[in-house]
Formats: sequence, C-alpha cells, structure tokens
Amino acid sequence: MTSFNGDRVLVVGGSSGIGLGTAKVAKDAGAHVTIVGRSAERLAEAAKQIGGGVEQAVLDATDDVAVEKFFADSGTWDHVVLTVGKGGRGLIQDLDMQTALTAMDAKFWAYFRVARAAKIREGGSLTFVTGSLGQKAAPSASMLCATNAAVEGLMRGLALDFAPTRVNAVSPGPIDTPLWDQFDDERRKAHRAHVEATLPARRFGQPEDVGEAIVMLMGNKFTTGVVLQVDGGSMLV
Repeated sequence: MTSFNGDRVLVVGGSSGIGLGTAKVAKDAGAHVTIVGRSAERLAEAAKQIGGGVEQAVLDATDDVAVEKFFADSGTWDHVVLTVGKGGRGLIQDLDMQTALTAMDAKFWAYFRVARAAKIREGGSLTFVTGSLGQKAAPSASMLCATNAAVEGLMRGLALDFAPTRVNAVSPGPIDTPLWDQFDDERRKAHRAHVEATLPARRFGQPEDVGEAIVMLMGNKFTTGVVLQVDGGSMLV
C-alpha cells in the first residue's frame, strides 16, 4: 500500500460508517487524518475507535457559510474524501418536495459546496462516495438514483476542471453501516442472508472495504474521472 507520509487527509462524514472506515485505513497508511461531521460527541467516539492521533472538527456540509469558513481557515489539503448523505427513499409520488430537496442538499449540494471551497494541492485528490443506485436502479429509489447519478456527473466534470488534481468516485454496494439501524432485527437478518446468498463475494461489505478502495484512488496518480465499484459484484446480479 502507498505510504502517505503525513499527508493531510480530510474525511467529511468521518464519524461513522464508510467515513470512519476510510479514516482508519488512511491513518494506518501514514496520513494525518482530520474527520469532520455534525456531532462533536460522535466525532470524539470515532477518534477513540481510530486509535488516537486524528483531528476532529464539527462541520455541517449543508451550511454554506460554515463550509466556506472551515476551508478558509484550514489551509491546503492533500486529499479530501466526501461520504455524506441522507434520505430520499420512497415512491416519487409519496415524496413531498421538501423531502426531495433535503435529500439532494444532503448529498449532491454538500459535495458541490465542499468541492468549490476546499483547497487541495496540485496532484492531490478529491473522492466522492456515491452508491450503486447511481447506475443500477431499484424500486422506490428514484430520488436516490438521481442524486447518486448527479454526483457521478459532477465528479467527471471536476476531473477535467481540477486537473491535475484527481477527482474520482467510489460506488459501494451493501455495506454494514449504521444505515441499517433504521430497520428491525428481522429485516436486517433477512437482508444480510439474501446478500450473502446472492452476491458473488458471498458476504456483506465492511466500511474498511470501501476505505481501502478510496485510499487506493488517493495514492494512484494515474487514475481520475472514474467510478470504482466496490460492491461485492452486485452490479452483476
């Protein structure tokens, strides 16, 4: 694995799930990691899980002023990773406009805000976490499909506009994150059993699986403008 030798790595949404897994992998690779999120308590708990030596900052990526101020004060980063987003599942006729706008703001516009404000060194990287719904539709998920596809389109445009800074996306499949806490035990167990029986990888993904892919993209100086599937083969079935 590439050694990042103290490179400054920012993980937006680093207090849980894929963001936390990415922060762990990046720190193990030698990076100087900063995690940001909306909850100081959750950030402190994440820092303990990472094992110390990680900086924390409270930031709401849906707040224009807060994002601008954070990046004005935080200097230049070597690598920035975005892994945030919330809501938007359901039949479109059942989603009111505010719910749809909130879902887009929590992911697409959050990524847009950070991308336009962040100072990233030339030759560094910006990585978005999207989701398989951006390329493979599913029932009751049209809003999520649109949001992830929009993020991937933004990534491709920025890969040209930000060159030689590299811009990529990672598209996870079923990953064991707190997202599943919203479902009861029976539904979680049934879904896990289905995933493990049908995915070519024959297992549920872990946050560190995605983190390893993100860190690979951070270190690979000849990869930009791609969507990397980290999905256990779910696009094949």
